[in-house]
Amino acid sequence: MSRCCNAARFSPRAITPPSRRTSVCAPPIWEPNMNKRQPLLSVRGLYAWYGESHALQGVDLDIWPGETITLLGRNGVGKTTTLRAIMGIIRKRTGTITLDGKDIMRVPLHRIAYEGLGFVPEERGIFASLNVHENLLLPPVVAKGGGSQGAMSLDEIYELFPNLYERRNSPGTKLSGGEQQMLAIARILRTGVKVLLLDEPTEGLAPVIVQRIGDVLVELKKRGMTVLLVEQNFRFAAKVADRFYLMDHGVVTDNFPTTELPARMAALTQALGV
Repeated sequence: MSRCCNAARFSPRAITPPSRRTSVCAPPIWEPNMNKRQPLLSVRGLYAWYGESHALQGVDLDIWPGETITLLGRNGVGKTTTLRAIMGIIRKRTGTITLDGKDIMRVPLHRIAYEGLGFVPEERGIFASLNVHENLLLPPVVAKGGGSQGAMSLDEIYELFPNLYERRNSPGTKLSGGEQQMLAIARILRTGVKVLLLDEPTEGLAPVIVQRIGDVLVELKKRGMTVLLVEQNFRFAAKVADRFYLMDHGVVTDNFPTTELPARMAALTQALGV
């Protein structure tokens, strides 16, 4: 690759401002396909431990291509642990996890992203010493079949997150909590994952940022992204989720479609203590 090509690749100036470029062609709206022979992500009998503490006690769940699923439950019932166990961060676990029909239970942690799983933890994990643009250049394309579009280009990222384009030269230490969350999500989208795992993406954020993250999740759904979301704010989740799984004491106690949410609101409010 020539020097000028390298410059175009790595220089923030090579990115056309979202307000000046021709809009990225909108993909067709993607409908969850539950008629397929198998779910995209399936979890069966998942048990997990922190030392001697039995955190998960037989979690079962299915996510179909293009679905957004939300795990609900009080603090400490195993929602985040479920995400960490699926990713393989928690190694003391038993059960079956299949992704697109492949058993990934024994895939090493450093290889799990190459199977198509992406995880945005609550602590976000951005590189504070790098600016926004440099953070976005770091992730490799690890799975070419993410959603319906594959890995997102920088232009697509900046179109989806115009705030990040405006702050592209700002170091991670200068970003607000909401901007850090958007950057953490954007980095994973650069890899082309099949399934995006999000842990409490709206925790502690201003309402305007919560709304923006909701808009992003709706757009990702249109693109065919499959999302497993842990979220305490079920009113926020209702705007983006297709189905809910309710957890308590390390197990799934109920699951239902979003269409049933109004009828269940009183019971959920009591169950979640909100």
